[in-house]
Amino acid sequence: MPLALTLVWSLWERDGFWMRPALSPAAYITFFSGPRLTVLERTVVLASVVTALGLLIAYPIAYLVSMKLPPALARLVLLLLTIPFLVNYILRDVSLTYVLDRVGPVNALLLRSGVVHQPVDWLLYSPFAVAVGLISSYMPFMIYPIWLALSGIDRRLLEASWLLGARPLRTFLQVTLPLSMPGVFAGLMFAFVGSFGDSATARILGGSGFQMMGDTITSALGVLNYPLAAATSTTVVAMMLVLLVIWFLLFDASSLLGKVATWRRQE
Repeated sequence: MPLALTLVWSLWERDGFWMRPALSPAAYITFFSGPRLTVLERTVVLASVVTALGLLIAYPIAYLVSMKLPPALARLVLLLLTIPFLVNYILRDVSLTYVLDRVGPVNALLLRSGVVHQPVDWLLYSPFAVAVGLISSYMPFMIYPIWLALSGIDRRLLEASWLLGARPLRTFLQVTLPLSMPGVFAGLMFAFVGSFGDSATARILGGSGFQMMGDTITSALGVLNYPLAAATSTTVVAMMLVLLVIWFLLFDASSLLGKVATWRRQE
């Protein structure tokens, strides 16, 4: 119902401090013909970069946990990955402002190691800082679906590949990686959606002049332009729905859940 109302309100017209019923594309025209389209492009690029970098970190961790670690240690690692979520993500972003500050530990380490001779300014209040904040916030969301997909792979398939003489790299590329793709795509979707809709991280780590789609929606609400805010939200939701449709067309639940889904069907 909230999504349906958002779609309806996006076609209404602004009327003073509220809006009046209509069937007008004015809000969408304003969105796609103004600077908000630039913000959309920037958000898509940044969310894509964050998602790609997050995958490069998340996949090795998920592979290590599911394939290499003993079960007791694997459970401990997964538990440790959940601990940061016990802290409010705004507090985590605020703590990153100290870490990336001119007088923070990162700059201190760079100065002591001789890599730089003066503090680096672009570590904070920049797209780099926003990317760091988004990766630290949403990368763990990628680990769990990838770990679940890897855990559901039948180990006999890997053994068969080894017995047939395939090297470890070829076994990974032709057996492990393709079978883990449902989890990879699910993790990509979770990270991209979270990064795309985030607003606090951009405001805290990017500075007042750095805007993403979440800030654009908040700004529209701040000036009581509800149709524009609804049109912006509807556009974002539509993009997310496209990702969901692609996922459901390419994969099914059993391919992601692996053994869990198989056990349930057998029961």
